[in-house]
Amino acid sequence: MQHDAHTHHDHHTDHEGHAGHEGHAGHSGKVSWSMAAKATLHCLTGCAIGEVLGMVIGTALGWGNVQTMILAITLAFFFGYALTLRGILAAGVDFRTAFKVALAADTLSIAVMEIIDNGVLALWPGAMDAHLSEPFFWIVLAIALGAAFVITTPVNKWMIGRGKGHAVVHQYHH
Repeated sequence: MQHDAHTHHDHHTDHEGHAGHEGHAGHSGKVSWSMAAKATLHCLTGCAIGEVLGMVIGTALGWGNVQTMILAITLAFFFGYALTLRGILAAGVDFRTAFKVALAADTLSIAVMEIIDNGVLALWPGAMDAHLSEPFFWIVLAIALGAAFVITTPVNKWMIGRGKGHAVVHQYHH
């Protein structure tokens, strides 16, 4: 078998298509916990806005727990995506592209966050029956959001390290 034909693979080390991305987390594989925490905090902000607004609206309309939770989760996704969209659109990206980037960047992060924080609220004895005017409700919500942050941060670190999640958004911040 003749191997001479396979000895000139030097061109594979150039990676011309990756020029300018040397420091990009998705290509280096090195992601700091700080970067992951910032991405998670960004996501948590949108989720918290949506959660609280959903609970306030559901309570004001006299809805039950299930309807209120569905509204809160829907609004959490909406505001999570909206915060990402705002930054991408500010970079001059068209809406369609920005929307696709927001979906790619935030869907898993928001989903994990919503599962954790709503799971804590649903499983914590008395939390779903507490009223918005009771400190107990807000304490449990803060614990739920804190747990969601702690559990979602490693998920975001893993995704960013693979060029996914918020790594997709970073190219629009330069």
